[in-house]
Amino acid sequence: MYTMMQVCKEADMTYQALKFYCNEGLVPNVKRDQNNRRVFEERDVKWIKDLVCLKKCGMSIQEMKVYLDLCLQGPSTIPQRKEMLVKKQEELQEKMAELQECVSYIDWKQEFYDDVLSGKRPYISNLIPVEEPAEQMEQVG
Repeated sequence: MYTMMQVCKEADMTYQALKFYCNEGLVPNVKRDQNNRRVFEERDVKWIKDLVCLKKCGMSIQEMKVYLDLCLQGPSTIPQRKEMLVKKQEELQEKMAELQECVSYIDWKQEFYDDVLSGKRPYISNLIPVEEPAEQMEQVG
């Protein structure tokens, strides 16, 4: 049996988050000890770790409740659970692509700054207007 604090350490979550999950009914059939404190079995800890992962995947509390309800219905709901997970997986793949674009931008910008600092290229900014030399302005105007 695990205490709340042991589960928190095991699942890498806060006490408040675990208490919230329990109060929301996301951890079914939690037992209580003689002092009315929650105690958890190994299977509870595994499920709580699943919840932590689902949260990291972007699943809302409401979606977790739906997923839990499906799980509690047994194997007949595996197709619906798979569908839920496929949708989350697609969302995560989209986010990963967006993040990769961000990483590529930062790589490019760092290379640009390195080139400027080493003298390989001049510094050009989209924010600072370039002042044209007076001679060019007279020729234009």
